[in-house]
Amino acid sequence: MHILSLATQWAIVFSGIFLWVGMLTGVWKYYQIRHSEHARAHYYVDIAHRSSLLYATASLILAVLSYFTVLSNHLTFLCVVANLFFFAFSILAYILHGLLKDTSNQFKQPHQLGNYVIPSWCMSLMMLSLIIVELGATTILVMGTILKFTTS
Repeated sequence: MHILSLATQWAIVFSGIFLWVGMLTGVWKYYQIRHSEHARAHYYVDIAHRSSLLYATASLILAVLSYFTVLSNHLTFLCVVANLFFFAFSILAYILHGLLKDTSNQFKQPHQLGNYVIPSWCMSLMMLSLIIVELGATTILVMGTILKFTTS
């Protein structure tokens, strides 16, 4: 039996969690569709459902990359966890907007979270962080995997 690294294990477990959340939000979406006069779920309930399922698949890809990379276990773990953090954060934000029904566009100004207004700089900082961390961490994992196959 082959022992999987901690990064690979976390990516697999979170893939399952995201899949499960996708299924739960799918039930929520179906309920809202059935009880809506226009047969539609709230915009962010739909986004939460679809993004959970997409992040489940993305997490499995991270698991594969983390399995094959030549990078150190520590760096690989950091890259995987960084992505998983932003995946989970995004899903939770979508669920929160779906529960609160406070917006159909989280980027519309002023940025609403229930009765609260989020400063524009916060949204910009969050999105910039997400872009840099997800692209950077994934690039590192992909490059580590490419090195594995080009040096063997």
